[in-house]
Amino acid sequence: MTPGQIFLWVLAVVALGFCLRRGPGTVHKAGIETGRNLIKILPMFAVALPMAAFLAELIPADAAVAWIGPDSGFAGVLLGSVAGGLMPGGPFVTFPLVLAFAKAGAGVPQMVALVSGWCVFAVHRIITWEYPVLGWRFVALRLVSSMLLPVAAGLIAELVVEVVPIALVSR
Repeated sequence: MTPGQIFLWVLAVVALGFCLRRGPGTVHKAGIETGRNLIKILPMFAVALPMAAFLAELIPADAAVAWIGPDSGFAGVLLGSVAGGLMPGGPFVTFPLVLAFAKAGAGVPQMVALVSGWCVFAVHRIITWEYPVLGWRFVALRLVSSMLLPVAAGLIAELVVEVVPIALVSR
């Protein structure tokens, strides 16, 4: 088990303790909600994880390394930022794709930029949620004011990786 998983388990046990203080009814409601969420999420994982494995085998390592590899520098960070914003779907689609790129040889700073671009720009969310709810004026203001964030995140990650080498996947 990874330290992150252990941390989440500790948080879950602490939350269970707080629920128990409120009474068994609260624990029962939380258990029912957990079951409902598992029923929704497990089928997505059942598709997303094999998809990541298949994509990792299909993405040519030389292409991934050339475009978004560790030596692609600023151009790779910029490409990752833009590609992240264009990636459709939620985390069950995005993170398996990121894993596939990582296994194909993508660089850590480039993947930081890609995930940051997905978080900040997500064109699919802008079209389906942000514009209809908040309008184009707000969307334009938000995009202009946050345009450099994914690139900055990738460049900062590049500086950090120089000091503390980080591997995305164990080979």
